[in-house]
Amino acid sequence: MRNVKEPVMEEPVLPPAQGEEEHISLALANSAIARPGGHTVDLLGTPEQANHWLTERGLAPVDAGMREMCTTQLRSLREQIRSLFAARAAGLPALPAAVRAVNDAMTRVPTAPLLQWDDKNGPYRATTHPTTAILDHALATLAADAADLLTSPNAERLTACGSTPCNRYLLRQGRRHWCSTRCGDRARAARAYARRTQTATE
Repeated sequence: MRNVKEPVMEEPVLPPAQGEEEHISLALANSAIARPGGHTVDLLGTPEQANHWLTERGLAPVDAGMREMCTTQLRSLREQIRSLFAARAAGLPALPAAVRAVNDAMTRVPTAPLLQWDDKNGPYRATTHPTTAILDHALATLAADAADLLTSPNAERLTACGSTPCNRYLLRQGRRHWCSTRCGDRARAARAYARRTQTATE
């Protein structure tokens, strides 16, 4: 009998938070997931993971060939969007740098091949490097979606998950403040434990 090695199973990623399917920027904001014990699962941790994340959402082909520089730009936009979501959910002013980053991403995609000038060949029109163009288009799409969400009536429903240590955002539905059943169960268990502890000390 052959000795078959069991595949290593990763902890399953949480299901999409409420609103992620309508707003891709919410999915981007939630692509670094805080777990109990101080662990974080980063769905954009490597260029391959970032390429897979973009491909799943129709923003890049499977063979886009993302590099670390591209992945860093994607993670940077994620942090700026998270900053804007945090400010909106808390009713606080946004950081100007975060607003600027989203606007810069939206204006990076040229509507036509740009004019280039080479000393040897003279003027010509050309698009940017294909991978760069794919990334710029993805960043612009994500930034535009974040701007749409923040300026829509749905922004009133934008909230952070109410279960520690979860760091995901969602669009609140009714009184639900949790991004998943797992987080809801954890929050209820924490409340029950706090009540029991308080009763025991009285």
